[in-house]
Amino acid sequence: MAFTHLHVHTSYSLLDGAGRIPEMIARCQELGMDSMAITDHGVMYGVIDFYKEALKQGIRPILGCEVYLTGGSRFDREVGKGEDRYYHLVLLAENNQGYANLMKIVSTGFIDGFYYKPRVDFETLERYHEGIIALSACLAGEVSRNLTRNMYPEAKKAALRYLSIFGPEHFYLELQDHGYPEQRKVNAGLLQLHEETGIPLVATNDIHYTRKEDAEPHDILLCLQTGKKITDQDRLRYPGGQFYIKSEEEMRALFPYAEEALDNTHKIAERCNVSIEFGHYHVPGYQVPAGYDTTGYLRKLCEDGLRARYGADGEQYRARLDYELDTIASMGFVEYFLIVWDYVHYAKTHDIAVGPGRGSAAGSLVAYCIGITDIDPMRYNLVFERFLNPERVTMPDVDMDFEYERRQEVIEYVTRKYGKDCVSQIITFGTLAARGVIRDVGRVLDIPYAKCDMISKQVPNELNITLDKALQSNPELRKMYEEDPETHRLIDMSKRLEGLPRHSSMHAAGVVISGKPLVEYVPVSRAADGTLTTQFTMTTIEELGLLKMDFLGLRNLTVIKDAIRDVNKLHHTDLSVENMNYADPKVYQMISGGHCEGVFQLESAGMKNFMKRLKPEGIEDIIAGVALYRPGPMDFIPKYIQGKEHPETISYDCPEIRPILETTYGCIVYQEQVMQIVRDLAGYSMGRSDLVRRAMSKKKTKVMEEERKNFVYGNPEQHIPGCIARGIDEATANHIYDEMIDFAKYAFNKSHAACYAVVSYQTAYLRCYYPAEFFAALMTSYMDNMGKTAEYFDVARTLGIAILPPDVNQAEIGFSVSTEGAIRYGLSAVKGVGRTAAAAIVKERAQHGAYKDFEDFVVRVSEKGINRRAIEFFIQAGGLDTFPGNRREKIAILPTIIEGRVKEKQNSMAGQMTLADLLGEDNQEAGDFRIRMPKLPEYSKEELLQYEKEALGFYLSGHPLDAYRAVMEANVSATSADFRRDDETGAVPLRDQQKVTIGGILTEVQMKTTRKQQQMAFLQLEDRMGTVEVVVFPKTFQTMRALLEPDAKLFIEGHVDGSGEKDSKLIADRIYAFSEAPKELWLQLQDKNQYFAEQQTLGQLLRAHPGEDGVAIYLRQEKAVKRLDRQYAVQLDSVLMESLCQLLGEKNVRVSYKVLKKVQN
Repeated sequence: MAFTHLHVHTSYSLLDGAGRIPEMIARCQELGMDSMAITDHGVMYGVIDFYKEALKQGIRPILGCEVYLTGGSRFDREVGKGEDRYYHLVLLAENNQGYANLMKIVSTGFIDGFYYKPRVDFETLERYHEGIIALSACLAGEVSRNLTRNMYPEAKKAALRYLSIFGPEHFYLELQDHGYPEQRKVNAGLLQLHEETGIPLVATNDIHYTRKEDAEPHDILLCLQTGKKITDQDRLRYPGGQFYIKSEEEMRALFPYAEEALDNTHKIAERCNVSIEFGHYHVPGYQVPAGYDTTGYLRKLCEDGLRARYGADGEQYRARLDYELDTIASMGFVEYFLIVWDYVHYAKTHDIAVGPGRGSAAGSLVAYCIGITDIDPMRYNLVFERFLNPERVTMPDVDMDFEYERRQEVIEYVTRKYGKDCVSQIITFGTLAARGVIRDVGRVLDIPYAKCDMISKQVPNELNITLDKALQSNPELRKMYEEDPETHRLIDMSKRLEGLPRHSSMHAAGVVISGKPLVEYVPVSRAADGTLTTQFTMTTIEELGLLKMDFLGLRNLTVIKDAIRDVNKLHHTDLSVENMNYADPKVYQMISGGHCEGVFQLESAGMKNFMKRLKPEGIEDIIAGVALYRPGPMDFIPKYIQGKEHPETISYDCPEIRPILETTYGCIVYQEQVMQIVRDLAGYSMGRSDLVRRAMSKKKTKVMEEERKNFVYGNPEQHIPGCIARGIDEATANHIYDEMIDFAKYAFNKSHAACYAVVSYQTAYLRCYYPAEFFAALMTSYMDNMGKTAEYFDVARTLGIAILPPDVNQAEIGFSVSTEGAIRYGLSAVKGVGRTAAAAIVKERAQHGAYKDFEDFVVRVSEKGINRRAIEFFIQAGGLDTFPGNRREKIAILPTIIEGRVKEKQNSMAGQMTLADLLGEDNQEAGDFRIRMPKLPEYSKEELLQYEKEALGFYLSGHPLDAYRAVMEANVSATSADFRRDDETGAVPLRDQQKVTIGGILTEVQMKTTRKQQQMAFLQLEDRMGTVEVVVFPKTFQTMRALLEPDAKLFIEGHVDGSGEKDSKLIADRIYAFSEAPKELWLQLQDKNQYFAEQQTLGQLLRAHPGEDGVAIYLRQEKAVKRLDRQYAVQLDSVLMESLCQLLGEKNVRVSYKVLKKVQN
């Protein structure tokens, strides 16, 4: 008789199972088994992957779950403590009904019963027991736990209860033996229960990893889960190393007394037959107005849109519109388009900004006519079949951008319309990636951080890198692996865990919409914030035929909308994205100059340099720029620029290809161009051309070579004439095909590039013509990100835009623009205030008039719940400067005002009248009794700046580094902004290991002693844009420690550490003070006569201050420069500078700084 493993935890028992699904199934096959189960803890994350892989390897898949069962109600939160909060129970789907019920049971655990774990109760089991086979589970099962505690009657009662729920032959008592005495005791009890009740037995191994030798990496995985080290004694562990996939022989040796229990495993396996359907679409129906069917209503929307978009010119596009509508109807996607139209229409009619489009959907005229997209596919020559291919029936993919802050409103609308049980967001999994897993495993193995960090940095920072690839490509890493036993073990353990899922999270944009409750098709769970999510990933959702949409939040849409609102309000214009001039030379001139800070897609240092070289003259150049500036296509940038600057150098292989490549100067930049080439040159249909494009982009060699023959010679059976039949010779056709293969690997979707280029232009237009409104909107959007706010703050200042404090009578919730064109700081950006409090201040001001003075402000906002600390931050930020009294005086009097108001309130509650009640608020005599400001000197400039920094996150009225701009510009090659990881793209401007110099104020020094008892330091260096973390290792620390004093102004040379997931750090190689920066003293004299007259006095003065700084003399009349010998080199200090200014006049004494090499490797 055969044996089947029915209790198996894969890697989807997160950080508890170490077995990968393919290798676990392969191991069962290797051991001669024909079936296997998946029973992850409380979830069904892996069942579809498992199902497909098992069928692929010829193994029968048994789909199950080890659920958490509470003894009370799933709605109760405190039912027992510790391990008594829940029991384990293994459930297996016997048939499709059982699989459907299993999804409902597991979903219920998350929807209703989540408390530490997703718990179900007996009521759930009774409701959904049909088609399910239950096993009593491990030692954590109810029956086993009672037996462990010598509570045999309770165990028997529990077993009979399960039997009554699931029925005969659907509940089994589960024997396990991993060498633990408790299990032998439990097994004896289970055998007795079997004898007394007739409930059949089953024998399992509680599998958590594939092979016996995986016990150690699994133990490390448990430490990762619990935050422990391998050496810790008090931690979760699975001792004995018996939790692997055992052979039938091993299992029979363990249970010689229970042959029937072993045989039952295979009998159960043979009964389990679940069939999952893929590729059948479950698009919900769309309710159309009376008098229409869905196809008719979509056509009506299109007809209306065609007239609105094109007017009388629309008739020339009717054939294209009819073709698209016919294709959509024949493929069964009419409802799909209506659903998307509906929520886009909702957004647009509720003042929610919607992006012009995203992805290949912009190639659809139908999408443009009904307002799903705002990119004209005819103007930009976009291809419908790139979006929807009639020769490859797959669900369309329409991704939509909504303004960042209101995206959730659109999701809520869809949820209301289709029902909250029919709409869900989608799960995604974070994995143990190559670099990260080395650090994680190193921590568990207690290997010094510095060593783990050094090893992890040897792994190339590339997409889809693995440790095996890293060992092949990096000889230094391979040498360490081969020669150092500790490194060898670290990497071996890391390789076993690499790629395993470590946590679940919510996909940033994915939403699934169903016509029936989602639990009919997929199990659901809850994300950390309580949002309902599917338990299957996006790919699986699509395979199951469910409608998946991407609802993306695009920050720039909010910025554009807010900026345009302010522009129209302040300038009394009617600007909109529709009436912008998209051919404005001034905008392209700005972009060509690299002035792209804040411009969507164009603001990185690399992109700005590219724009300077590209010198775009129209939107097509921006589209190409967005498409080309990526790894791979970057190699073609020189050819593109050469063609643009020197059109005479462009050559086309044949006349037919010219119209296709003319807009991109002879380069294949877009996927659509590949499709057009095979269509126009070889006579492919557009649908078939998309299949060729896919084969090339996915590098399917066999398909590509087959298509080469079709392209060159034709294929009558498939109705492809071929190039030769169309007058293009064989050599030319082959050369064009080779070029296509080369370019198509990297070619970009033009539809997507066009959508983003339009948004890029819109932000550039606003930056060019309305910079104050644009940067105010941009800073409002980044209000929670002090680094980005400071970065744009600095850009605005360089453009001559003043930044005003958050005046409580003028400021708005976010950043705003004054009538003078200055940007005023937003109230909610002040520390300790927040959006709710800021809104209350603005509302109070609107309802009861401006705040009259400091006391009036304090009294009124205190009643709105604004606390004393928040008011102090307003004072420090300069928000109350327009009221009488300086900042120190206001801080001093604030407690008196608040205490007086509290007493007044207490008296009022006791029925006593206040002075204001007697005389009235506006009475002049009442004014005489108002609190008077004390007479105190204002804070020093340094204190004022420091308080501003505390209240706002950066300096407003000035900066401690203002006086050092010249020396910093000469020495610094990177700012703190260059170390910052972009929130949306994850990119960092500086590459890993790049050598740079930063400069700023030392704000924090943390000393640390290494294991070798050497001292090192972690620093925070602040510049005008933010802060950078600097690591000073012992060798550098020893030589530079004297400089590391708080508030020291320092330059730090070093190399970038961009290996982590957070902002990059700098590893210090050299540190020097601002005063040590190489500089030169320039003295201006009228002519040589003055020089000779002052020579002796000047020489004495210079020699009295010997140092390293050179001296240069400039004779204005002769326009001559004389650099003095090194004997006259000086130490520049305030005494020398003052003496020279007295001698020659202040305007004739200058210090210049030698510009260091800025481009560092």
